[in-house]
Amino acid sequence: MDVSEFSAGRNGRQRKPVISWEMRDGEGSYSSSVDVEEEALLQHRDEDKDESRPKGHTGIGAELGSISLLLFLYVLQGIPLGLAGSIPLILQGKNVSYKDQAYFSFVFWPFSLKLLWAPLVDALYFSRFGRRKSWLVPTQYLLGFFMLYLSATVDSLLESHGGPDIITLTAVFFMLAFLAATQDIAVDGWALTMLSRDNVGYASTCNSVGQTAGYFLGNVLFLALESADFCNSYLRFEPKATGIVTLSGKCRVKENPRQEQKKKKMPLDESQGVIETYKLLVSIIKMPAVFTFCVLLLTAKVGFSAADAVTGLKLVEEGVPKEKLALLAVPMVPLQILLPLLISKYTAGPRPLDVFYKAFPCRLIIGLGYALLVWWTPSTKQEKEFPFYYYAVVLFSYAVHQVALYSMYVATMAFNAKVSDPLIGGTYMTLLNTVTNLGGNWPSTLALWLVDPLTLKECQGAAGQSCDSLEAAEVCGRMGGTCVTSLDGYYVESLVCVLIGFSWWFFLGKRLKSLQDETPSAWQCRTHK
Repeated sequence: MDVSEFSAGRNGRQRKPVISWEMRDGEGSYSSSVDVEEEALLQHRDEDKDESRPKGHTGIGAELGSISLLLFLYVLQGIPLGLAGSIPLILQGKNVSYKDQAYFSFVFWPFSLKLLWAPLVDALYFSRFGRRKSWLVPTQYLLGFFMLYLSATVDSLLESHGGPDIITLTAVFFMLAFLAATQDIAVDGWALTMLSRDNVGYASTCNSVGQTAGYFLGNVLFLALESADFCNSYLRFEPKATGIVTLSGKCRVKENPRQEQKKKKMPLDESQGVIETYKLLVSIIKMPAVFTFCVLLLTAKVGFSAADAVTGLKLVEEGVPKEKLALLAVPMVPLQILLPLLISKYTAGPRPLDVFYKAFPCRLIIGLGYALLVWWTPSTKQEKEFPFYYYAVVLFSYAVHQVALYSMYVATMAFNAKVSDPLIGGTYMTLLNTVTNLGGNWPSTLALWLVDPLTLKECQGAAGQSCDSLEAAEVCGRMGGTCVTSLDGYYVESLVCVLIGFSWWFFLGKRLKSLQDETPSAWQCRTHK
């Protein structure tokens, strides 16, 4: 099971390499009546946007340098996120509570909150240094600084007296994610203007492939090389007590802050001040179509929260080695790279959210399958090992899950790109992307938080004792009893989440699809000079 899917709210995958900035006219729930003066203003604004892009039909070969640079930036962005995604599995091996896991899950919230400072990134920069380098270079240096700090302190934080220091770990990794999110704002805004209209969709492909590769380096590869069992079995002639690398050693691999960037002419409309940018952002949110879309995005992923946030931790709790789970993601990397390309063929048209709607119930059913997988896991264990066929089932389950997950995410990102207005650089796109991420992060944090309260345990072997709290469980043990789980909160959550998910799909799914029928003006910012 891919550790990233079950322990982190990742920034995810994106969309089709062909983008149409115009939506098909149709009947929408919100009709827009625009007078002649407003239409002229919108037309003038669209012409300004076109001037910021390379004109004429431009093949991908002419922009390979820009695409390669985007890919490199997204790889750098994925590495610290991968390291952060490995921590929950390490913590699970140290028997921390699910409440502590919920605390640490806030590490992944910056990608859901970056809208708060996106206008600052869009509007403030040193003109002599460059619009994007003013943010990209400092964030890379700071990422390197925090990784060096972790290299010196992370071992003590994980092995501190009384258990891992969850608060400090959360604070430091939160800063790493904050810096990665800041870089993401700058790169997203740059991508909207650096590529021609014919090739602008390749920016999302770079996002998908680059973050996958970076996450793989920081998460899967690290967990494998950090495991003493894996290294002793496959990479060493003489067994040792530790893996080839440690978390502190991995953090010493400082990211390269030197970024070669091509100078691009920026549209005049992007040079807005901070106050103006925030005002324009508020005007975007107040648009009926955007507000409805945001509300739907914030609630759509509740049905997947138990499966995505808790399943991997439950498998580790049942004894599945975390490095084996990480290695199962290796054969998935080609699939993760190819899926956005394959799915984008079906999201290239005027109705990408149709793919989202069709994949939604499939992903809910897969979530129930994950609960069955966790229930089945203990019965397959043979002398502290799991047979080959068990890992084959896990791998197949994850592959099917990835198809549904990517179908929904690529469709969402394709629609985001279709309606986003680059009037203020990356802020419009950042709004939709951060709302998408927040819609996955808050249910995951809540799901982790509720596992323990929903779990029922009883003390067997010590009359009159209970296991309602850690203190009560310790008393039960001292009295010669054992705490036994009579009802696992994970299964309760899985069932409730799926029921909520199907209710959302039945009552609100068609409303989401209908947003594709809105006219282009329903998504465009209207500014009056």
